[in-house]
Amino acid sequence: MTTRTALTTCPLCEATCGLELTVTDDRITGVRGDRLDGFSGGFLCPKGASLGQLDADPDRLTTPLVKRDGVHVPVGWAEAFEVVRSRLTAIMAEHGRDAVAMYLGNPMVHSLAGGLYAGELRRALGSRNVFTASTVDQMPKHVSSGLMYGGMYTIPVPDIDRTDFLLLLGADPYTSNGSLWTAPDMPKRLKALRARGGAFVVVDPRRSRTAAAADQHVPITPGTDVFLLLAMAQELFAADLVDLGDLAPHVTGLDGVRELVAPFTPEAVAGKCGVDAATIRALTHRFAAAERAAVYGRIGTTTVDFGTVASWLVDVLNALTGNLDRPGGSMFPLPAHLAKGRGSGKGFTTGRWHSRVRGLPEVASEFPAVTLADEIETPGEGQVRALVTIAGNPALSLPNSARLEAALGTLDFVVSVDPYLNETTRHADVVLPPPPPSRRPHYDIAFLGFAVRNVAKFSPPVIALDEGSMPEADILLRLAAVLAGRGADTDLDAAAAEQLDAALAKLVEHPKSPLHGRTAEELRSALVDGTREERLLDLKLRTGAYGDWFGAVPDGLSMAKLLANPHGVDLGALQPRIPEVLRTPSGKVELCPDPIAQDVPRVLAALRDRPDDLLLVGRRHLRSNNSWMHNVPTLVKGKPTCTLLVNTADALRLGLTGGGVAQVSSRVGKVEATVEVTDDIASGVVSLPHGWGHDRPGTRMSVASAHAGVNVNLLTDDLRIDPLSGTAVLNGVRVHVSPAAN
Repeated sequence: MTTRTALTTCPLCEATCGLELTVTDDRITGVRGDRLDGFSGGFLCPKGASLGQLDADPDRLTTPLVKRDGVHVPVGWAEAFEVVRSRLTAIMAEHGRDAVAMYLGNPMVHSLAGGLYAGELRRALGSRNVFTASTVDQMPKHVSSGLMYGGMYTIPVPDIDRTDFLLLLGADPYTSNGSLWTAPDMPKRLKALRARGGAFVVVDPRRSRTAAAADQHVPITPGTDVFLLLAMAQELFAADLVDLGDLAPHVTGLDGVRELVAPFTPEAVAGKCGVDAATIRALTHRFAAAERAAVYGRIGTTTVDFGTVASWLVDVLNALTGNLDRPGGSMFPLPAHLAKGRGSGKGFTTGRWHSRVRGLPEVASEFPAVTLADEIETPGEGQVRALVTIAGNPALSLPNSARLEAALGTLDFVVSVDPYLNETTRHADVVLPPPPPSRRPHYDIAFLGFAVRNVAKFSPPVIALDEGSMPEADILLRLAAVLAGRGADTDLDAAAAEQLDAALAKLVEHPKSPLHGRTAEELRSALVDGTREERLLDLKLRTGAYGDWFGAVPDGLSMAKLLANPHGVDLGALQPRIPEVLRTPSGKVELCPDPIAQDVPRVLAALRDRPDDLLLVGRRHLRSNNSWMHNVPTLVKGKPTCTLLVNTADALRLGLTGGGVAQVSSRVGKVEATVEVTDDIASGVVSLPHGWGHDRPGTRMSVASAHAGVNVNLLTDDLRIDPLSGTAVLNGVRVHVSPAAN
């Protein structure tokens, strides 16, 4: 028995914390925070501490499964891929490529292979029926950022370590560690904000862990943050508090914003959002008076009826007070694997094509996930007959999931890349399991683009791949080869070399490139001697914003430098990036984009709506991340967290008691849940967490099944979406609550 210490990056949420692992033979036997990690500084949450248990989960699949006579049986990789090839090829030959849909789940962006090869998978499929978890999460922010700045990933984040005032809406970073906002140890950062004389305010219908620690908690009616933000913008204009500062020469559309927000006075919105006019004005003036301030909105502001308009207003408020793109305000990170921009571009558009059944517009080359069931159920040309799922569990994650589950059972063929036989993959004809986190390389392609400090870190596999396992990159690339019609026996090394050569050829041929005049062969031979992911990442790093450009910048970044610095490389505080970061045709921030301006009248019309029903919201827990960590014993032990939170006054009125059972019903379904009575949630609001409901037959997740919980998406409505982004309404769902019959 041998014991050693190894370093890695936690892949279980967006915080990217450094971990120090104790490894005994081929098992993780201890986890602690890496105190020498310059970004996370030793921070460790319960999810990271459980990495060893997650890694060695006995329910985790280690070989492919093929369904025969309704039973999943283990097979070899060659046989599994041959089944995938023969079945998908036949379906595409008979019905066309749109007959095959793809669903990409949230863990895809927690993976280096997923970050590098997701695009190749989508291109290889060649189907318009692509769906992702983005439209049950953050797509409104992508759309508003695309319209304002020209790029859907050009998303500013609060410069939390230098700000004086922070306004948080629909977010609980004490629990989630941040989202679209990579900031390890958020509690420490928020405490430091207060210690230096700053303050933060939380707007949330629930007194979350973050709200409890805040200087001020402002309860709000779910789904109405848009009205609060509109009123704050209106007050900035009315009180002559608008000051764009250094941003002024780079902004267009200010007068359009002034006109749009004019009807939304604090008095006009107070009754709608449940925040009185005096509080709205005081909050606005406090925000405007701060020397450095930032507004941040997350899932409570995106998975709602007006998610894109609310996401836009977050940035509008930052811009109107001169806090966009300045230290201490809301700033644009510059990750190491990307190059600086040119200050203009083609911009961002949606609706280039529409879904077959509901006519919903394409957004970011995908359709809203809420319409997947429509495309499966509805006969006709282009009907979805097969599904490829990768790292996703749509049977739990999508609204009206009972309908989707029934639809999944009618498909001709399903193939899933997933380590578990879960609520979705139980429908799969073939399951292709990736290796556990310890056996994969890690670099955060997605999350470093939202980091509050420019950093870079690469973590090689901690433990060698088991015999008979297949690297995650190989699984994705072989699946892409099958989808493209090349077959699963494609020479992946040759294909990777061809991909590198094509990228290098562009660099050496471009007259303004620092590599102009050199040869692709020379540069390819200079790349790190590693896996295909490492070589591709090396190319991105060396030609990125901090790269060494193959020796042209002597102190620049490369894979070799990251390998020599396992605790990470600090690249400095965030710096102003406008206009360089912009991709709009005008080369300016489009403060009043036409699609958003055209949706504001819909918001104005909704001012008159006053629902009589209770409103349902979700919530996160520190020991949970969507549906994919409930099979780890230490994360589900103790007091059950999948409960229905009910305000004390509402419980008394409805005849509910703590520990009792309530029936919750909506337009699409009903569930029964254990009641937890608390004053930490506003009257008129109830809450169920997302990602539970592990009670389906045919799964093989023993711990999760023993702590099944309730699937909140049996209540959420697949007909309610934010039309600009196609994002499902998961917060502010109208429900009826009563004591359960038994």
